[in-house]
Amino acid sequence: MMTIEQDPRWQAIVTRDKTADDRFIYAVRTTGIFCSPSCPSRLPLAGNVLFFANAEEALRAGYRPCKRCRQGRSTLAEEQAAKVALACRYIERADGIPPLAELARQAALSPFHFHRLFKSLTGLTPKAYAVAWRNQRVRRRLAESTRVTDAVLDAGFNSPGRFYAGSDALLGMTPTAYRAGGLGMDIVFAVGRCTLGDILVAQSARGICAILLGDDAQRLVEQLQDTFPQAVLAGDDEDFARRVALVVGFVDAPALGLDLPLDIRGTAFQQRVWQALREIPPGRTASYLDVAKRIGSPAAVRAVAGACAANMLAVAIPCHRVVRSDGALSGYRWGVERKRRLLDTEAKG
Repeated sequence: MMTIEQDPRWQAIVTRDKTADDRFIYAVRTTGIFCSPSCPSRLPLAGNVLFFANAEEALRAGYRPCKRCRQGRSTLAEEQAAKVALACRYIERADGIPPLAELARQAALSPFHFHRLFKSLTGLTPKAYAVAWRNQRVRRRLAESTRVTDAVLDAGFNSPGRFYAGSDALLGMTPTAYRAGGLGMDIVFAVGRCTLGDILVAQSARGICAILLGDDAQRLVEQLQDTFPQAVLAGDDEDFARRVALVVGFVDAPALGLDLPLDIRGTAFQQRVWQALREIPPGRTASYLDVAKRIGSPAAVRAVAGACAANMLAVAIPCHRVVRSDGALSGYRWGVERKRRLLDTEAKG
């Protein structure tokens, strides 16, 4: 008869094998506690160990779960994240903006605690998330629908009037022009050279809408066309060329400052991140966690990184000043080497 020391399950406990956590649970007679094989707790005596197929079986036998390893169950943070994820899916399926009390009831939390948890994990309040989702949905509906009114109502707006009241801030142009891919929207652009290579600066009626960096001027123009496929693009404007010179000067000498009207379009969360980035002074850096804390969402580090990657305004919104917590340089939309050179230039003052 095989002894417990010869049982492969005991060897998994001795080696704290994480791959065995889904296969069985072990309990200790002397403590009345059951654990997963990878539990970091002190190794019990082999003679005091019992094996169970799962946690439910151990519970029925009268044993209680270990507080250190949670015997393979999800952590509190995972459970909270799952509740917020379910709330997000609920918001996305709703016809309108669900009341806070309704969302909290779905998560089995008080409205106060649900609101605080949702914001800490997503960086947005439940209402702001619902508004951002509805705005995203109306953009998609406008691209698919032949009638603006149908798209607006399908996206969850109670009336076309409410949508039209804020359509400029939402779309940056009229709904009809947006549905047509920016048809009729005028964008002036120019391409220049700076110490980082080629640079393209573009401006809409509302302000600078793109600052792109690269090694191929034609490719930069194609990127602008892809972003605004139906807009009217115009170059060779002498007045605007002087603005491009300002941007080039800022790249080469950050201490000069950059004071240009910016056409910043993005989700509510992205705009909060971008504003926080503009508050980082030249010659200084901040980690993604630092930025997340500054906007009041310390758990939204990944979302901050996503907002940096979505930035279309190189140097004007200085996402190059955001680094990893250990100070190392991470990804940059226009290349890590450009990020390094920008930081070196700023450090020299």
